[in-house]
This record gives sequence, C-alpha cells and structure tokens, in this order.
Amino acid sequence: MLDIAAWNYPLLIAVNVIVPAVLAGNAVIIKHSSKTPLCGRAFTEAFAKAGAPEGLVQDIIADHAVTEGFIRHPGVNHVSFTGSVRGGREVSSAAAGRFIDVGLELGGKDPAYVCADAPFEFSVENCVDGAFYNAGQSCCAIERIYVEEPLYDRFVEAAAALIRQYAMGDPMADGVTLGPMASKGAPAFLAGQVQDAVARGGRLVVDPREFALPKQGWFAAPALVAGCPQDCALVQEESFGPVIAVLPVSGDEEAVSLMNDSAYGLTASIWTMDVARAVHIGERIETGTFYLNRCDFLDPALPWTGVKDTGKGVTLSRYGLLNLTQLKSMHLRTALPT
Repeated sequence: MLDIAAWNYPLLIAVNVIVPAVLAGNAVIIKHSSKTPLCGRAFTEAFAKAGAPEGLVQDIIADHAVTEGFIRHPGVNHVSFTGSVRGGREVSSAAAGRFIDVGLELGGKDPAYVCADAPFEFSVENCVDGAFYNAGQSCCAIERIYVEEPLYDRFVEAAAALIRQYAMGDPMADGVTLGPMASKGAPAFLAGQVQDAVARGGRLVVDPREFALPKQGWFAAPALVAGCPQDCALVQEESFGPVIAVLPVSGDEEAVSLMNDSAYGLTASIWTMDVARAVHIGERIETGTFYLNRCDFLDPALPWTGVKDTGKGVTLSRYGLLNLTQLKSMHLRTALPT
C-alpha cells in the first residue's frame, strides 16, 4: 500500500496508517509531505532497526507526477492520503479505474456548541486550546464556536482574555505558546478571512494588531471575530490557523442547523452537563466523531473517519485494521458422498 502522509503531525498521522497496515500483512511505501520528507525515512530506518524484513516499509521522496505514477502502479493495491480536499480529489482521480481502495482524510471546519449549562471555565479553556493548539494547524481543530445566547457575551469576553495570553515565537523557546505557520502564504490567507468577516458585520474582539510579530518566521497573530455571518469564509472555509469565529445561537435546533451547514464533517463537540441532551444532538450532527466536553482527541479504540468533503475511509480501531485487509472466502468440502 501507499501512504501519502501529512506534515502537521508527521509521526502520529503516519503511525495510524503504517502500523495497522503492517499488522494486517501489507508492505508499505511512505510518501511524506515535501515539508517533512525525512520523517518517512525515519520510519524506514526504525523498521529496519527493529529487524523487519527488507522492503517491508520503504519511503520515497517524490513530486506530484511521480506520486501519481505510484498510485497508478499495479503493485499498489491501497492508497491512504491525508491532506487537502484538492489533493484528495487528485489522488482519487489518479486511482480511478483501478478499483482499489482509497482512504482520504481531508479538510475540516469543526464546530463546537457551548450550551448555557456548560461548565464555564472548563469549556472556555478547552475550546480556546482546541482552536489554537499547534497554531490551529490541526485537521480536527475547533474552527467555529456556537454559544447559547445566555452565555454568549460572557464566553466571548473570557475566550478573548485567554487568547491574548498567547506568546508567539520559536516554539522551542521557554514561554512561547504559539509557533509559526508552516506555509508562507498562510498569514495572508488568514488575514483575508478575518478582514472579510469583519467587513461583513463581525466584531473583531481580538485584533491581530495587538500582538508583536516575531521578526523571523511565517507568523499569524491570533484573532477572534464575534457575530460574523454564517456564510462568510471564516465560518465556511478551512482556516488551519490561529483564528476563530464565535456566533450566538438561540438553542439546540439552531445550533444543529448551523453546525451541519458546512462542506466538512470530521469532528464536532458539545459542551454541557446534560448527557442525554448531548447524545440527542450528537445523533443529528453530520460528523465522523462527536465529542462531549472534549475536542481534538484520538481514541485508538474508536474509528477515525469523516463525512462530506472531509473524505472517506477509516483509520484506528478494528474497523481501521479491517479496512487494510482483503476478504477471501474459503469454501472447503471435506466430506465427499460415498
């Protein structure tokens, strides 16, 4: 099989594919992101050092054209891709006509719904962390927050206070809590989303201009926009950076409708002390994983999957392992008629 791995969690995401693939009896070729190509080599060397058979796990450094050639090669019978929606479409197109399985973990625009009965301080702290961890460069980061109206103003104020505490700089330096973007164009892209949201009526509660940008690196300063329209880019398009939209909702019905109003469906979270209420809402949300009072968390026992433009396929759990096997029926007639 071929694993086309992502740069933002270059070991963890790849492990979730490579290890189950090997356990299921497959040899694996790793094509890692051009931003993190040596991580693929690290896997090859680790398996060799562990005494794995030669060639069980191999890595390649390749451009798009060469990668497409691997996808079309008859020796590859399964492709796993983690990356953008555009990249997913390209992988799917390259595999078209071969009748092989293609696993796609693509974009996300993961919502959170904070109910009026939510544990307040806990919810604010975890929603902010879920949005800004790894500078927002997580496929399962919270990217839009819906807050029930009785809690809305208080939530926005408390979230803004926490966001203002982030310190940008070298992530290896003491005291730094927000690192740079991995892509040169990301800061300008994020600034465009924020400016559009404000121009369309959003309130810029945390202004990126409040922060001093480090002199070296591709940094995007944090931003919080409150009350922007549901159809603006900041709410609809994947941001993948330290920006967040917070919108008020009248109750569960409006929250469910707005959470489902998205091209993506990777994860969603609800923050409430009412478990029955959470389960009822979770059953109606179009998502791969639904959380209660947590976010951005992987459980190896649960399938990791998505719906809509987030992709198809599954990793983790027994379902992820079975996804990397080929069914075969053995119908043996051992008792012959006399």
